[in-house]
Amino acid sequence: METVNLNDGNTMPVFGFGVFQIADLSAAEQAVVDAIHAGYHLIDTAQSYGNEEAVGKGIKRAGVKREDLFVTSKLWVTDTGYDATKKAFETTLKKLQLDYLDLYLIHQPYGDVYGSWRAMEDLQKEGKIKSIGLSNFDSDRLIDLTLFNDVKPALNQIEINPWNQQPTSIDFMRQQDIQPEAWAPFAEGKHSIFTNDVLSEIAANHNKSVGQVILRWLTQRKIVALAKSVHPERMAENLDIFDFTLTDEELKAISGLDRKESQFFDHRDPAAVARIASLH
Repeated sequence: METVNLNDGNTMPVFGFGVFQIADLSAAEQAVVDAIHAGYHLIDTAQSYGNEEAVGKGIKRAGVKREDLFVTSKLWVTDTGYDATKKAFETTLKKLQLDYLDLYLIHQPYGDVYGSWRAMEDLQKEGKIKSIGLSNFDSDRLIDLTLFNDVKPALNQIEINPWNQQPTSIDFMRQQDIQPEAWAPFAEGKHSIFTNDVLSEIAANHNKSVGQVILRWLTQRKIVALAKSVHPERMAENLDIFDFTLTDEELKAISGLDRKESQFFDHRDPAAVARIASLH
């Protein structure tokens, strides 16, 4: 598995397994077991997904060494602030049945993120978290938190897919030595992404699937990518992306697909913020 270097000296796999929207807990547990056995080392979950306990059971059942895994979870908006973050983190750790996390993220840029960040800095000093980072922070929020705290975020996880490529945000993260990570690389299949003519032609050129092309488009540019599946054969297919290279012309063709709009919601939209704040 290819890796990327984080600004704190740690490394992480460039491709991993996500468990968002696997609501059936037995299915989530089995999916984690299957993913690890397929060769995944990065497992990404979150407090708000409601399946951290299932993920922990899956990790335990998989029977691999802890140091061979890179486990990420995320803090939800209802638990921002110093004390609440400390408490929420300990709950996450207990559910996952782990002694430490490789990466812990503030899931949304709302609430007392400064208090949360100070708690995460302290947890990192205590050895309970190896790397700390953010999720869904736009560049202005990202630099704001970076400039007024002791520890720079190691990573920022944002929506990146062919319809919403976010080159300006990615370039800014590169300038700040903050690792970009992509959620929803397949845009949940919106706008017929899996049958798109451009992507299909590129896939045919390499005898690969459209999904594999999208994942390679990300990982080839050292953007960490996450993909979800409950089917072992699809897990294996998604992982089989490191034996081909997209050409400059193919990368340019994919760049031309950018719609420059979120396929989900705008994190700066007041209505979206209010909706997220109401979720528990």
